[in-house]
Amino acid sequence: MNGVAFLSALVIGMLLAETRVSRRHERALRARGAVAPPGDVYVLMKWLYPLAFVVMGAEGLWRAHAAGYGPASALTSGEPAWIVSGALLFAGSKALKYWAIQSLGERWTFRVFVVADAPLVTTGPYRFVTHPNYIAVVGELVSTAMMVGAAVSGPIMTGAFGVALWARIRFENRILRSMGHPLRLD
Repeated sequence: MNGVAFLSALVIGMLLAETRVSRRHERALRARGAVAPPGDVYVLMKWLYPLAFVVMGAEGLWRAHAAGYGPASALTSGEPAWIVSGALLFAGSKALKYWAIQSLGERWTFRVFVVADAPLVTTGPYRFVTHPNYIAVVGELVSTAMMVGAAVSGPIMTGAFGVALWARIRFENRILRSMGHPLRLD
């Protein structure tokens, strides 16, 4: 149970750190005259994304408590493969996300902003796919469900966020096309 609480706190702590970076970038973009176009599903995503981690962590804690798991019992419960696989997927997802953040620089935020006459970023992971950050986000959700044992809420919350993410991608692609940027199919 302590392991689930630790993992949940770690994931949420990283989300809070990313929120600070996003807000700092948002302030810098607004200072440069960037605008947030209407029609984004940001408000839904703003609540659904952190809620997904909280709900999965709660399920993981409930399952650990119901099974009577102590701090070391995961090592003997047959679950280490899920935990290790989830941890590897989480590490890979974070690496991809941070590569995307580094490639976008201050243009990376949780919200969509339009910067007039800014060229499309085509370096880093953006050489290969249009939305690497979103691939990483799905990896974070799936891996967290694996690590904390959220067998029910993990797929439900990932699916719910996936619907919002699909709407976000469609919105973002419309904005990019309106700015004259050709898009590849991911």
